[in-house]
Amino acid sequence: MTSPLTKELKIVAPRRTVVTHLTDIWKYRQLWQQLVRKELHVRYQKSVLGLAWSLANPLFLLAIYSVVFSILGSSFESFAIWLLSGLLIWNFFATALSTGTQAITSNSYLVGKVNFPREILPLASVGATFVHFLLSGGLMVVVLAVLRFHVDWAFLWLTIPAVLICLIMACAFAILLSAVNVYARDTTHLLDLAILAWFWLTPIVYEFNIMTKNLESKGWYGYLHLLNPMTPIVMAIQRGVYGRTSAVKGSATEASLLLPDLSVMWYLRNLAFVFVFAVTLLIVAIKIFDRAESNFAEVM
Repeated sequence: MTSPLTKELKIVAPRRTVVTHLTDIWKYRQLWQQLVRKELHVRYQKSVLGLAWSLANPLFLLAIYSVVFSILGSSFESFAIWLLSGLLIWNFFATALSTGTQAITSNSYLVGKVNFPREILPLASVGATFVHFLLSGGLMVVVLAVLRFHVDWAFLWLTIPAVLICLIMACAFAILLSAVNVYARDTTHLLDLAILAWFWLTPIVYEFNIMTKNLESKGWYGYLHLLNPMTPIVMAIQRGVYGRTSAVKGSATEASLLLPDLSVMWYLRNLAFVFVFAVTLLIVAIKIFDRAESNFAEVM
């Protein structure tokens, strides 16, 4: 006999598997495309230059860092190419995290009224940011062609898996942080600080050798810097685009080591580790999102 005090259990939001989430996202891919267009339209609404503003940030940073490092005597031959190859992928990653984190809260009017996979919102922010990255990448290709800069074709193909892995990792972080931000609005402010620190921990404006000094003499300690998942991504792109591992800095007479002078398999192996991390993070992010999304409408 059932006690009158016994409460009936009701499933408010049944748990879904990761595969179910991914399947639902694929089914709603047209909605994702529309949201990406909306993101691009809203971001540059009534703007004269429109999408051209996506090029302003990396070019401005390039000018600032080039001037500063030139004054400090730390620049080297084709420093702008080296710097731009790292800045473009970093700007994509950092902007994707920033916009993706706020995707759920900034679209709260959709969350409680329309039935669709909520992950579409942060993924749309990442998609819009990726469009900006492709435009910036196109500009860099033009610059390389005009300057007749010699890339390293043996390593250049590494930029494709590097960018795709960075895209997966950005999607994972965006899904995870967008759910966390619904419950803890300080997430966006903490993220700004984290991104700033993360930038300086990644060898973008300085050479990898500054952190490691000498990989062979340092042994395993020299590879601690590779635990930063953005480091192998940036290094792979710099190795392919810049096309060399050393350059003469300032008034120095000896070439400074910019990147490890190792085989393509060494760079590919590091990217493989980051790929495993990115996929694992994506699975974890979807699981956490699945548990959190049932109360989104109530919390907001």
